[in-house]
Amino acid sequence: MNKLKSTIRIRENTRRRNFAIKLILLIIFEILYESERPLAPFFEQFVILGHVFRAVIFLLSSNLIISLGRFITLSLYLRHREDAKVQPNFVVGIDRIATILNVLALLISLMLAFGIRPLEFLTSITIVAAAIALLTKDYITNIVNGLIMMFSDQLEIGDKIQVGKHTGFIRDITLINLVLKNDSGEIVLIPNSMALSLDVTNYSKNNTHQVIFDFELSNQNELDLNSLETQLSQPLQDHTDLINSEGAHLYILERKSETLLLRFQFPLNSTARSTESQLIKKIDQALLHWNHERRQNQLL
Repeated sequence: MNKLKSTIRIRENTRRRNFAIKLILLIIFEILYESERPLAPFFEQFVILGHVFRAVIFLLSSNLIISLGRFITLSLYLRHREDAKVQPNFVVGIDRIATILNVLALLISLMLAFGIRPLEFLTSITIVAAAIALLTKDYITNIVNGLIMMFSDQLEIGDKIQVGKHTGFIRDITLINLVLKNDSGEIVLIPNSMALSLDVTNYSKNNTHQVIFDFELSNQNELDLNSLETQLSQPLQDHTDLINSEGAHLYILERKSETLLLRFQFPLNSTARSTESQLIKKIDQALLHWNHERRQNQLL
């Protein structure tokens, strides 16, 4: 966690240097634009150049105000998080809001550069703006839901969650999608509106990390769940310092016409996630061994 805070501080120091450079440029442009000499006659002759100067001044001013607000917010946040957990979600959320505001400032600057007054322009396209809002309402909903998740402590980047039938680790929260990486390494994009409307299970909101192992078996023959659970729990006995084997349990997740979808789940110490892939391979091997013995007994 200290490494995360150190990385954030390094990025903030870089942004502070950029802030100083932008401030110097703003002062230079402001002096050139407001001064009666030597560029005032030039601006009167070339009106479009005056509009461009005005647009650049507005863009730099807006960016500096947004950056200043961001610096103050993150500084207060980090100061009150010296002995607590730093949420990467919060930093991501602040960055996303700053990006949205900077894009709006850029659009207004482009209007100013072409001599368009933003307020008059927005007033004249009220009907068009309403139509655009209706067409983009799904995107707006996703953006609002994404911001809600970014500033919430219920879901954090790095958590292992289940949304509907998808299970994986949260790799990023964008303004449109929740990015998951499942156990097979595939990237799953879930719309933010769906993530907040479906049931979400967070396996990382405790002192242990729940490892989930799903598999299918034929239901044509009698299945002894207790025997299978014992077989799958055997590889866990070698890691009693990391796993409470008594917390492992097997249950039927879904019944299909010819197969059963089963889930084997056990708690793993949250500091030992690097061993998760090794444990899953051992459980895979135990399942193959159990299935082989089952077929041999059926042939006898």
